Amino acid sequence: MEKADIAVTFHEPPDDLARYFTTFYYVECRTLVDDSVVDSLHPEWAGIRMFAGGYPDCQIDGKERVSGSDLMITGPSSHSLQFTTRDTRMWGVGLLPLGWATFVNQPADAFANTVRDGRKSPEFGQFTDLADRVLADDGQEHKQLASIIDFFRDPGSRAGKEDPRIGAIHAALIEPELPNVSGLADRCGLNQRTLERLCRKHFGFPPKLLLRRQRFMRSIAQFMLDPSMGWIGALDSLYFDQSHFVRDCQDFLGMSPSEYAATDHPVIAGFMRERMRAHGSAVQTLDDPGNN
Repeated sequence: MEKADIAVTFHEPPDDLARYFTTFYYVECRTLVDDSVVDSLHPEWAGIRMFAGGYPDCQIDGKERVSGSDLMITGPSSHSLQFTTRDTRMWGVGLLPLGWATFVNQPADAFANTVRDGRKSPEFGQFTDLADRVLADDGQEHKQLASIIDFFRDPGSRAGKEDPRIGAIHAALIEPELPNVSGLADRCGLNQRTLERLCRKHFGFPPKLLLRRQRFMRSIAQFMLDPSMGWIGALDSLYFDQSHFVRDCQDFLGMSPSEYAATDHPVIAGFMRERMRAHGSAVQTLDDPGNN
């Protein structure tokens, strides 16, 4: 039995903003059985989410739960975000690492695996104006999208300068056959110490973990899009064996593959399928920054 009716529309950022964002997306969620549904997000890049209607409860790694807020900011994550949502309407803005550096300009590793109430976090104070503009036009999707684009086009919204090394690292990071940090450093023309520093500052994690996350997310996306292939069929080519994947699943999702497969995903499963159909990539972390 379906527990929620999810309608989602993905909007590609305009060309002049594409290098900063994954997508702008609008979601309408209506619960069908109970007054709320529970689900979880996979590890992903940072995001801004603005809500009208019911506000979700969100938590990562058992840290402080955020609830009752119409503006939530998540940092880059290597663990799943657990959420309980009600009937709601939401705008989401997916921030690529270059977008984080340009519009947030805070050390990403300081906010990794965290979710914050944007109304109460001074580091994200600039986004309260964005939320106020967007939510003032609740229910008028085209006006809300225009407000998002206008906000990020305004030079006053920029908090940092662009570093071309961020895009180079990101482009290399998503290559599916890149197995190790030394290969990533060579591909980017950086020594490993510089690579480590840049990855922590702008991507939120050291390069070794980022490569592991990419490998894992390629596998989980395959499985979620076609569970009939089973875990063996979904495993990325860089996994040595199934036990290698099981360890990653425990690290990134906090459960075994069989436990995850048995868990209901009333929101995220449909969201991923529609994202794949509309955007060509099921999850944020697999987006090609060169194609945005």
